Amino acid sequence: MPGTDLLRARYVTHRFTRHVHDGYAIGVIVRGVEEFDYRGTLLRAGAGELVLVNPDASHTGQAGTPDGWSYRMLYPSIDALAGVAAELGVPYSTPHFPEQVVRDTEVAALLCRAHLAAERGDALAASTLSRTLFARLVTRHATPRPAAVLPAEGRRAVRDALDLLHGSLVDPPTLDDLAGAVGARPFALLRAFKAATGLPPHAYLTSLRVRQARHLLLSGVRPAQVAAEVGFTDQAHLNRHFKRIVGVPPAAYQRAAGTYKTGASNAS
Repeated sequence: MPGTDLLRARYVTHRFTRHVHDGYAIGVIVRGVEEFDYRGTLLRAGAGELVLVNPDASHTGQAGTPDGWSYRMLYPSIDALAGVAAELGVPYSTPHFPEQVVRDTEVAALLCRAHLAAERGDALAASTLSRTLFARLVTRHATPRPAAVLPAEGRRAVRDALDLLHGSLVDPPTLDDLAGAVGARPFALLRAFKAATGLPPHAYLTSLRVRQARHLLLSGVRPAQVAAEVGFTDQAHLNRHFKRIVGVPPAAYQRAAGTYKTGASNAS
C-alpha cells in the first residue's frame, strides 16, 4: 500500500535506541523473543505474536533471548490506516492499539502473506492482503485514540515546540531558546514534552532527523548529502543514529529500497 515501508530482519546484539515513528509499526515475531520498553513499560513478544506500536509512541527494542529474534514489520502511515478505518465506517478517524503484544494467529499469518507478496513484487496480492490485514487489525484490536492528559497550555507549548523543531533540523535552538519561543519555562516545557512524546526534545530531534533522512534516501539523495541536509555533523554521525533507530545503515536501506522498486516495476 502507498505510505507503507517493510522490514525483514534478524537481530542478535543490535539494540534500538529509544525513538518514535511518525506512523505505525506493525509486525510479527517469526522466531525468538523481542524485548522492548514501550512508554516506560517493559514488554516481550515471542514467536507468532504481533507487535503493535502506535505513532509517536516512544519505544526501544532488543533481544529477549541470547539467540535474538527475527521478525517481519510493516510501517503504514497514519493516513493509510485512517483511510482503512474510514472505509470500514468505524466511529473514529485515527486507530489506536491499546495492547502492544497480541496473539492472533489468523492476523499473524495474513501479515506474513502480505509481506511475502510484497517481497516477490506481486503488487496486486500485496495490496489486497495488506488492506485485508489492516482491516482485521482495526476491527479486532484498535480503539479510539485516548484523549490528551496534558493541560491545554502544556499541549499548546509542546505543539509549538514540535513545529519549531520540524523547521530547524540543521540549526536547532537550545532548550532555553525553545522554551522562550513558545512562552514556557525550560523545565516545564521539558516535562510537558516528555509526557507528550516520551522523549526529551534533543532525542526527539534525532528521531526526526532520521525520519527525514529516510525520505531523502528513498528519493535517491546520497547518504553524505543526506547527513548535511538533516543536520548530522557527518556521514558517520548519520550512520550511527540511523542504524540505532532503523536497524540498518543508510546505504543498505537505500540499496534495498532501490532493489524493491526495480523489482516491483519489472513485475508490473
